[in-house]
Amino acid sequence: MDIADLQRRLRDFAQARAWGPFHTPKNLAMALVVEAAELVEIFQWQTPEQSQALDEPTREHLGEEIADVLMYLMQIADQTGVDVGAAVERKLLLNAQKYPAPQTTG
Repeated sequence: MDIADLQRRLRDFAQARAWGPFHTPKNLAMALVVEAAELVEIFQWQTPEQSQALDEPTREHLGEEIADVLMYLMQIADQTGVDVGAAVERKLLLNAQKYPAPQTTG
């Protein structure tokens, strides 16, 4: 997936519908939280085992909710000028420093 292309497509989609005034970082973040709650709702009351063995209709619904969350994240990054690729690389490095892998001797 090309992040810049996805952001352009989402920007074009919103512009074609005159959603610009509503697509502020604050509003997009709030919408993201709503979509994340819808994602969580799929797993509500499931056992860990059930959450790992989804039927096809549930997996399809899960994919739609994951897509919604991702699209809102991409729009927030686009609106605020955050380079998603660079941010992920930086965060992976920070996580590796914060949570180093255990050293094994062999």
